[in-house]
Amino acid sequence: MLTSVDTKSRFSRRTLFKTLGLGGAAALMPARSRAAVLPDTGQEMATLLDLNKCIGCGACVDACRDVNASRYPEPKKPFPVMYPSRVKAEDFSDNRHVDNRLTPYNWLFIQSATAEGREVFIPRRCMHCQNPPCANLCPWGAAARQGSGTVAINTDICLGGAKCRDVCPWEIPQRQTGVGLYLDLAPSLGGNGVMFKCDRCSDRVANGKLPACIGACPNGVQEMGPRDVIVAKARDLAKATGGFLYGLEENGGTNTIYLSPVSFEKLNAALMEGKQSGKTGANTSERVEQQGPGRPHLARVADVMAGSNTLAWAVLLAPLAGVASAFLKGTRKLMNTSSPQPAVSDAAARKEERNA
Repeated sequence: MLTSVDTKSRFSRRTLFKTLGLGGAAALMPARSRAAVLPDTGQEMATLLDLNKCIGCGACVDACRDVNASRYPEPKKPFPVMYPSRVKAEDFSDNRHVDNRLTPYNWLFIQSATAEGREVFIPRRCMHCQNPPCANLCPWGAAARQGSGTVAINTDICLGGAKCRDVCPWEIPQRQTGVGLYLDLAPSLGGNGVMFKCDRCSDRVANGKLPACIGACPNGVQEMGPRDVIVAKARDLAKATGGFLYGLEENGGTNTIYLSPVSFEKLNAALMEGKQSGKTGANTSERVEQQGPGRPHLARVADVMAGSNTLAWAVLLAPLAGVASAFLKGTRKLMNTSSPQPAVSDAAARKEERNA
């Protein structure tokens, strides 16, 4: 029956339910799961990053780290011994200063690639896909797509299984071991931590503020607005400047759209060349790889959710993930109620010390 689906069309679980004659099943899905996989009536927001303007100053990275510092993980050590032993610990807590790749402590970094005789700087973070496989395929319902188009991970209930990273075409989410609900539920059998990534400063946006990276940029590299407006502007700019766009079609469409003076095929080739040689384009003094773990590629990406097997898994998983999410939220609430809360968190204390 799945072979009757037009794989070129935009596809969601609702589309599949309709195709299979199971439209009523969507109404039976738990609320969180519906929110993750079905179109929202609210306005979808997208960001346009004009790489012609980016000078790689890192102001966006610093702003992201400063605003989100209180949300960074504080792991308990030593880490529990994991079974099976192939599940390895991932610990960035002693290297939280690293800002040249994505980590649980760095949700945005500046990538660089040299092509056609010029170095292009590329702020990299979550692409916030329109039909995100991370949200559709998280078995615990911890990842979800919001009505604004933002894709966020609920770190209160994430068990760190890294399914979201496995299915992400750019492998964006990053795991920190020794933190999260798995320590209370199954410290040796759980997913081994919590996954972290950009959520476009959802709390700030909810209060009418811009994401920190956008507000801090001195050159106005990024702008955010309704997706149809942003897409129209991106197309107009590309046509006027002879530029190239990335994010409109990748993985079926994302809410992070790049405009570049150099084709993304050439930029990605430069990233891969840097990976193989250990060079970073023109700036060889730093010798930092530009593509690899925590450093996403810029290749063209097919729609992950368009595959019939993936869709079938998503349909089967949706109600189970909703139930799991409700259970984990209840468990987290119970844990919070039974545990005394410190007056000031460790992260907040360190931030106060830095500001003193």
